[in-house]
Amino acid sequence: MTVRSLFTAASGMEAMQFKLDTIANNLANANTTGFKESRVNFQDLYYQIYKLPGAKNLQGQFTAEGIVLGTGTRVQSTELDMSEGPLIQTGGQLDLAIVGNGFFQIQDPVYSTLYTRAGNFSINQQGQIVMSSSDQGRLLFPNITIPQGVTNINISSDGIVTVQNPGQSQLTQLGEIQLAYFFNPQGLLQMGQNLYQMTDASGNAITGTPGQNGLGTIQQGFLENSNVEPVQQLVDLITTQRTFELNSQVVNASDQILQLVANLRRF
Repeated sequence: MTVRSLFTAASGMEAMQFKLDTIANNLANANTTGFKESRVNFQDLYYQIYKLPGAKNLQGQFTAEGIVLGTGTRVQSTELDMSEGPLIQTGGQLDLAIVGNGFFQIQDPVYSTLYTRAGNFSINQQGQIVMSSSDQGRLLFPNITIPQGVTNINISSDGIVTVQNPGQSQLTQLGEIQLAYFFNPQGLLQMGQNLYQMTDASGNAITGTPGQNGLGTIQQGFLENSNVEPVQQLVDLITTQRTFELNSQVVNASDQILQLVANLRRF
């Protein structure tokens, strides 16, 4: 029984270490544009059954309880919190925030189409709208090219991109930004660099015009900040640390009992 307690407590330590790593990643991205925090879910392991509930006792009566012993815990899943982060006003003409559901569509040379909530875009040397600081040449989809020398870029809440040419008061429409949403956004695969990939769990992407069919609208001049709440993460950090310490004390106690048993066998 003492050896079993060693493995049980060790599973708790391993689970808490994984949760600690997740909290560290959340806190590290507390100011990352469009970042969504993760929550760790746990599940108990299989039980060793010594007596089933409802078994007959010596008097032939059904027992109300059984005898079972758990063998520890493990990580069940990491669940994305897709709630919206606070909007920060930047005034940038290519800084875009999604108010509501949806993701920007990004063309990737390897994975075809990826998705992001980070709307800090810029223009490459060919005038195409791309992800900022992207060394992979990832373009916003549908592709939109900004002509050289325009004086103003306007992006409406429904994604229509218009520009104003020098000396002209009339706006020229260049294209329309479409958003994508998923029935299960928690099933998206986190790729890093503020990007997500579609999976069988998320379902296929459903695209459309911002503001229609459940899609959010676009807010120009704003960015969506991370939805990480540092205070709550610090509370989770303290409880995780204490739980880890308690499991380590169980390991120490089990080790001491094993030493005692080993010493008794010498006599």
